[in-house]
Parts: sequence; structure tokens; C-alpha cells
Amino acid sequence: MAYDETHRSFIQYHIDNRKGERRGRLERGHGHAEALFLRNVWWPLRGDFQHLHPEYEVIDWRGRSYFADFAWLPGMVKLIFEIKGFASHVRDMDRQKYCNELNRETFLFAMGYRVISFAYDDVEKQPALCITLLRMLMSRFQSGQSPISRTLLAEKEIVRLAIQQAHPIRPKDVERHLEIDHKTAVILLQKLCAKGWLLPSYSGNRARVVRYELARDFLEYLD
Repeated sequence: MAYDETHRSFIQYHIDNRKGERRGRLERGHGHAEALFLRNVWWPLRGDFQHLHPEYEVIDWRGRSYFADFAWLPGMVKLIFEIKGFASHVRDMDRQKYCNELNRETFLFAMGYRVISFAYDDVEKQPALCITLLRMLMSRFQSGQSPISRTLLAEKEIVRLAIQQAHPIRPKDVERHLEIDHKTAVILLQKLCAKGWLLPSYSGNRARVVRYELARDFLEYLD
């Protein structure tokens, strides 16, 4: 089924199953930014809208209704997605709105939700980056349709470790992080170099590799 038809059916289904303000909010609130996120990011990555809820209502710490742009609720996972334009979320933000937004995100986290925000400009102009980041995120919360080898999982975890550190990683870092022996750590690092995820950093006389750093375009490999 083509995107436009699937999108219309998706929104109509949720409208038909809502009443009152929850229905009105969806009819009024599903605007250009939200539709663009679905077209440019969500649909190319997922190909469906399963478990996705537009204009999802959550009660905040004050007992007031808050409508998230989207919530993805497959089983025990609870992810909230917000598409934030510069004008509404930065330029027009006052101190009280800023405090409320931070308090709301903290409250939602305490309630078991994770709030993920995308800039409207990236959704519009850099959807490939948004897709890659979203794929990285969702891979931590769901099983793939085909079995994933332990080696591949270990490789991705090494790349995440390299992202978190502010300096190139050493085999010793991988050994400690994954609780594996030195030989296995070196083999995994060499495989990542062969794939282009990491680049080797040699000793002063280039006799041996002592560290590994992220390749410039490492994000494109985290599919």
C-alpha cells in the first residue's frame, strides 16, 4: 500500500477511536511537521505505523493533559517522539515554558517513557541522519526479524563505547566493557576496521596498532 493511502488510514483509524479533546487534538494537531516526520523518517525506516500513536495523551505531574507528537508502544517499550521547530521550541521559549518542558520530560522518564526529540530542520533537510539515529535507538528496544549474531551485537556495542568516549578506544577498554579476553577484543576491533567502522591508530614507529578511532562516516554503518 502506498504511503499516502496508508497515512490517511492510520490517522482516520485513530480519529474514529477517540472522543472529545483527544479526538479534537488529533484533528487539529497532526500538522505539517508531524506528517513530514512520518513521510521522511518513520515510513522509510519502518514501512508501517504499527504500535505508533499520534497526538498521544499523557497526564503530567500537574495533572494536566500533555499531547506528545507520537508515542511508540510495542509491549513494554514506551518511546515518545517530538518534532521541534526552532521558532516554537527555542525562539519563543520563555523561562517558565523552559522549566515546564524539562520537568515534563523528567516526569515522563519517571513514568517509564523515554522522550526523543528531532529538530524540524533535520526532518526536512537531513532525513537520512534522523533515520540512522532512530534505527540506532530502536535497535536497543526490539528484536530483529532475523537472528542477530552475538558478534554483530558486540561490534555495535564497541562502536557505542567509542561514541561515548572522548578519545580513541584501546583493546583494554573493550576487554573491560564486554568482559572478554584480549585476543577476542583485538579480533573484534580488527573486524570493525575491515568494515570501515573504525580506523587504526599506530604507535610512533607504526610497528603496531595501539588505539582505534571512529571513522568519519561511522553513523551510516549502524543500520
